[in-house]
Amino acid sequence: MNKVLLILSLCCFALYASAKEYGDSAVYQGISIKLDIATPIIELARSKAKIQNYEIAMNVRIANRFYPTLEAGYALAETSADGGNYEGQGGFARLGIDLSALKKGTSENCLMVGLRAGGALQQFQIIDVPIHDDFWQLPNVNYYDQHHFDCWGEVVAGCQVQVYKGFQMGWYVRLKLLFTRTDKQGDALPGYVPGYGYRRDTNWGINYYIAYKF
Repeated sequence: MNKVLLILSLCCFALYASAKEYGDSAVYQGISIKLDIATPIIELARSKAKIQNYEIAMNVRIANRFYPTLEAGYALAETSADGGNYEGQGGFARLGIDLSALKKGTSENCLMVGLRAGGALQQFQIIDVPIHDDFWQLPNVNYYDQHHFDCWGEVVAGCQVQVYKGFQMGWYVRLKLLFTRTDKQGDALPGYVPGYGYRRDTNWGINYYIAYKF
């Protein structure tokens, strides 16, 4: 898991360094660092602290219209899955681009639509999974120290506004489609996917960010 966090940190640094390199270009209009404050509050209230999700994001404004975006975070979850008790934790990242829906201009305020490709690597365990048989009473099964990678795609829509000098606020609504719905080896699947949510074919999500533009 430390390797995953290191890779995400390097990706963030690379994007920031690339943006700074072209800081004097007319094409480049700055980079925004965002902190999601809605998801941790929503998850804590809805799950009574059984799910914790933390997320940061970074986007670069190009030609007043395009916003290449990197989002990364970490999640912990305790829930039920396949009749057993699930515990998992892991990191996730999303990479994509947003397009301003407003006419090209120099305003810092914008409406955006975009696409994301997301992936999550986590470690988990499922305890006391019941095995059903018509003739025999079988003991429950435990899956310890499991690792799993999931990937998905997203369609997003949102806005970004400047509230004071470099300070910004904004939100995203997300429609998520899970690609890794089964396991080829027949192993246990985690009931919760960091950055995606509960394991369903589709999920909805919302983020509310505070940000600063450099």
